[in-house]
Amino acid sequence: MREQREPSASENYFWPTVWAVGLHVLIFGMLFVSFAMTPELPPSKPIVQATLYQLKSKSRATTQTNQKIAGEAKKSAARQTEVEQMEQKKVEQEAVKAAEQKKDEAADKAAEAKKADEAKASEAKKADEAKKADDAKKADDAKKATEAKKAEEKKLADIAKKKSEEEAKKAAEEEAKKKAAEDAKKKATEDAKKKADDAKKAAEDAKKKAVADEAKKKAAEDAKKKASADAAKKKAVEAARKSTEEKKAQALADLLSDTPQRQQALADEQGDEVAGSFDDLIRARAAEGWARPPSARKNMTVVLQIGMLPDGTVTSVTVAKSSGDGPFDSSAVAAVKNIGRLTEMQGMKPSDFNPYRSFKMTFTPEDLAL
Repeated sequence: MREQREPSASENYFWPTVWAVGLHVLIFGMLFVSFAMTPELPPSKPIVQATLYQLKSKSRATTQTNQKIAGEAKKSAARQTEVEQMEQKKVEQEAVKAAEQKKDEAADKAAEAKKADEAKASEAKKADEAKKADDAKKADDAKKATEAKKAEEKKLADIAKKKSEEEAKKAAEEEAKKKAAEDAKKKATEDAKKKADDAKKAAEDAKKKAVADEAKKKAAEDAKKKASADAAKKKAVEAARKSTEEKKAQALADLLSDTPQRQQALADEQGDEVAGSFDDLIRARAAEGWARPPSARKNMTVVLQIGMLPDGTVTSVTVAKSSGDGPFDSSAVAAVKNIGRLTEMQGMKPSDFNPYRSFKMTFTPEDLAL
């Protein structure tokens, strides 16, 4: 069904205004016609008053007659005056009555006009009230629609808010789970790291302990080697000195009492014994300065080529035959080089020293007091 258009305010008051104007024009027209049709009043008659003068010359009878006539005339005039007054009064009353009738008619017409105006005003008021009621209804409907829309928007907002809160809660739970997982992972990593650190520390402590034990063992071995070397050195020096003295004395005695061939044989034998003593001395000195490499094992053998000067200074040390282990060969070379100079070889005969200018010597771990 097509919705009927609501008339505007100007359209609502147009026809009532036209009717009111037309009614007022009609009322004024009727009043004008009523005044125009009012009959004219008869002109008033003049009141004649006669004044009678008494003449002295007339007779008494005439005087009485005249007086009587005057009295009659006076009475007649009075009656005439009374009649005229009554007629005048009647005319006036009729005029007043007509005026009152016109007034009543005008009042009735005015009342009717007023009533019409009131009806018109009532109709206008009713129309206005109807319009107000309609406007109020429209406003109420609009208000209800607005409230319904607001309620719907609020409902949607509450749903969106609830959804957002649920999503936020879910996100928070996910974040909490993620954080818990990360914390657990971090804790596991830290625990693993701590365990690894503890294991590493334990390994380092064990290694340090092993190094300390090794150092302690090495120190003991070094002390043992030094003591052995010192003893060997002392023994070799003492043996060499004693042997030299004895051999010298014996050689001198033999040389004095024996043949030249016998003397040469004794000198050669004495030189061999002295050389053997110096070989032991070199090994003992090498043992003092030898640093055992981790790869050194028993039964290893390295042959060194050694060069010396007559004052006992070691000039060169090279590997003549390797043991197959480079660190062990190098440690043996360094140990001999660390000897520096054997002062015990000073004063040897050139013939006794000649074998030591360049000679080979075999080193084994047993030789180095391992």
